[in-house]
Amino acid sequence: MKRWILAILMLGFVGHASADDELAWGVDVQLQYRTLDNVTYLRADGHESKLDAIIPRDTSKPLPTLLYIHGGGWVQGDKERVILHFLPYLRMGFAVVNVGYRLARHALAPAAVEDGRCALRWIISNAAQFGFDTNRIVVSGHSAGGHLALTTGMLPASAGLDRRCPAARPNAPVADGYEPEMRVAAIVNWFGITDVADLVEGENAKTYAIAWMGSQPDWREIAERVSPLTYVREGLPPILTIHGDADRIVPYEHATRLHQELDRAGIVNSLLTIEGGGHGGFNRDELLRATETIRDFLKEQAIIDSL
Repeated sequence: MKRWILAILMLGFVGHASADDELAWGVDVQLQYRTLDNVTYLRADGHESKLDAIIPRDTSKPLPTLLYIHGGGWVQGDKERVILHFLPYLRMGFAVVNVGYRLARHALAPAAVEDGRCALRWIISNAAQFGFDTNRIVVSGHSAGGHLALTTGMLPASAGLDRRCPAARPNAPVADGYEPEMRVAAIVNWFGITDVADLVEGENAKTYAIAWMGSQPDWREIAERVSPLTYVREGLPPILTIHGDADRIVPYEHATRLHQELDRAGIVNSLLTIEGGGHGGFNRDELLRATETIRDFLKEQAIIDSL
């Protein structure tokens, strides 16, 4: 809890016109939000997958909601290390759900993809209780988290990777309003993997991707099943990709291929290229440009109002 409060209050000390404004913002945030820590949203493979949330105190006016998934090549990382990334979203009036998931040491692919989908199910199932606007869910993540953001927002129920998720309303018939498909309003993909097999075998092979697949004999089939490029089709949500063209961890071609395929399918999408940018680690100007691009993208999709 202390980490969340610290991160929220830090927003009041960045980029405002006066000290009074800064202090007022910190007070306003405390009054507007409350926090949830380490909520279990899925039990699988002997592991409890948990999430944290920053939610509105007044749930009568649901907020646009960020579902964020951390990176780490599916083999490392944790949700506690990424909380400062949410500050611009809080400034834009979002609720935030910060997702931990099964890493390779707990379960191999496709477990992490299942977890992203189940976290989305948790948001939809608990929307009324916690003030989430299910028509304005934005999924985002960096690196492997960008990949998981894409799969979370792009997969159809027919992919079969939602089956372990606790049902929102068990046994409820479709005619009674139960919707098996889970839709998001937009995806913000920070240099995410789009073709998993490309990183498991061949000139672009990476240790982290090989570790996530392990020695599963059907790894090629699994890799295709968890690759965002597999699911490009009509009806997808708008997608913004941010990627450095000098990235040596996730090749820039993963971004350009996705952008080209989305264009062919007629999907609203945009690719922001950070020239000379590596795998994150962007400087202030680059990061500010990316954040402004996200804000403008979300405005264009009517997810947030003009600020």
